[in-house]
Order: sequence, then structure tokens, then C-alpha cells
Amino acid sequence: MTQSNIFGLVALVVGAFLLFFAWRGSNAPVDQMTEAMTGRFSGNTMWFMITGLIGVVAGGALLMRGLLRS
Repeated sequence: MTQSNIFGLVALVVGAFLLFFAWRGSNAPVDQMTEAMTGRFSGNTMWFMITGLIGVVAGGALLMRGLLRS
């Protein structure tokens, strides 16, 4: 397994965990009320969503790049 594949796998796993925490946070009663009143989620939930998506996309791209080079 190359270094690129390892970094990709780590980024993918960390991104998935961040998306999981964003999903759990978005279902919290306080965040549901904030979203109902303002139309958007709290700042922490949004950061978890954004960084989670970036991690999943970057990790997937690194893994694909490593697989295509092999």
C-alpha cells in the first residue's frame, strides 16, 4: 500500500466520522430549532459537514489516484 493510498484512506475515514458527527448534531433539538428559525444549522454542525465532505472527496480522490497508478 503506497503512502498516497494510506493518506487517502485516513482522509476518507476522518471525513466519514466528521459527517457522522454532523448528522448527529443536526438531529439535536437545539440545532433543529435553530434550523427551523433561521433556515440553517449551527456553526459547528456546518463546519463538521464542510470538512467531512472535503475529507471524503479528497480521500476518495487519493485512493482512486493510487489505484489507477497501480
